[in-house]
Amino acid sequence: MSATPAELRDLARSVAHEGANLAREMQLGGIDVADTKTSAVDVVTEADRAVEALIRERIEALRPDDAILGEEGHDRPGTSGVRWVVDPIDGTVNYLYGLADCAVSVAAEVDGEVVAGAVVTIPTGLEYAAALGHGATRDGQRIGVRPSPPVAERLVLTGFGYRREVREHQAACVARLLPEVRDIRRMGSCALDLCHVAEGSADGYVEAGPQPWDWSAGGLVLREAGGRFDLLDGSMTLDAHPLRNVVVGAPADGWDSFVEALGAAGFLA
Repeated sequence: MSATPAELRDLARSVAHEGANLAREMQLGGIDVADTKTSAVDVVTEADRAVEALIRERIEALRPDDAILGEEGHDRPGTSGVRWVVDPIDGTVNYLYGLADCAVSVAAEVDGEVVAGAVVTIPTGLEYAAALGHGATRDGQRIGVRPSPPVAERLVLTGFGYRREVREHQAACVARLLPEVRDIRRMGSCALDLCHVAEGSADGYVEAGPQPWDWSAGGLVLREAGGRFDLLDGSMTLDAHPLRNVVVGAPADGWDSFVEALGAAGFLA
């Protein structure tokens, strides 16, 4: 079943909004931790599971031949060449505590390339979306990256993993980067961090270890907004991603100097 990137984007938008609405409704009743993953602080809520189940149900009903990769569920094989990459709640700890930076992220790949995606915030339903070759939008309005200032004047977003040894490494790299830039923010959602760079609310993003469901939709939004996004080889070996485990995003005009600063800080191999 073929579809254009714009058609896949519109489906991603629709199911992401449904998922965000469900997560918002479930939050009203109070949210408890349902399980943990890589460590005691890497939590899963019942809402994570319910939102992913809803999104899978909607996609399977409309596009039964597509594959689905979700953070909380099993991988579903497909035959169409399209694979959906779903993070039911990116920023689960923020969601658990009632903080704003949490979102549903849905992306579509065609033959391994991300061509469509949507990131919808849970508290307000604010939507970021993109389709390959069609630009990026925030609530339907075109967005673009800001021109890059010198590295010393850049606001950089980052995140931390949940395993102790990964956090120690990330913290050491951030400590070396901090004196070289304007400031660093840790907001708690990889997908939204990439969208913030796309809309000009930050000058760069770096984190070691995020998974495809974290960055697929946000990475496309950034690229379509005039930025660059890539996975680079990290200086720390991670179990699932021994190489290309550092997620980096920045405006295209500031990419080389940003990557150079990340190398000097110890993020990169």
